[in-house]
Amino acid sequence: MSRFTVSRDVRATATETWAALVDWPRHGDWVPLTALRVESERPDGVGARFVARTGVGPLAFDDPMTVETWEPPGGDAPGDSPGRCAIVKHGRVVHGGASFTVTPLPGGHCRVEWTEDVTVSPRRLTRYAAPLVTLIGRAGFAATLRGLARDVEQS
Repeated sequence: MSRFTVSRDVRATATETWAALVDWPRHGDWVPLTALRVESERPDGVGARFVARTGVGPLAFDDPMTVETWEPPGGDAPGDSPGRCAIVKHGRVVHGGASFTVTPLPGGHCRVEWTEDVTVSPRRLTRYAAPLVTLIGRAGFAATLRGLARDVEQS
């Protein structure tokens, strides 16, 4: 398994940032070489299903995911409950899960913390490549959160 966490303070409210994060197709704006499509009737809440298609041409793969925890932020003031979302990844290439929290901060800002806990197939590859997967994953998701922050802050 490869596990890493990245965080980013965002100059936007927790509810605005949460809305952007759970707009699944919008992730393609921040994640390089990735497009997302919702497969469930509803895009929100526990049980929502979506697929991230990552890569180029024949080197692309699907990363199907299902939401298992859905708790929107309780407000935008410090001390209000943070938003929490957890998903399970059940694809042929990437397995495991991801989660994020959106915590309200003073001044109408928030902090996003994103955790990935994944295994890449073939599974024996992750055993040896976990440090590299972690390094690449951490850098990639840090860039993703920078893109999210730019997007939400400009809105």
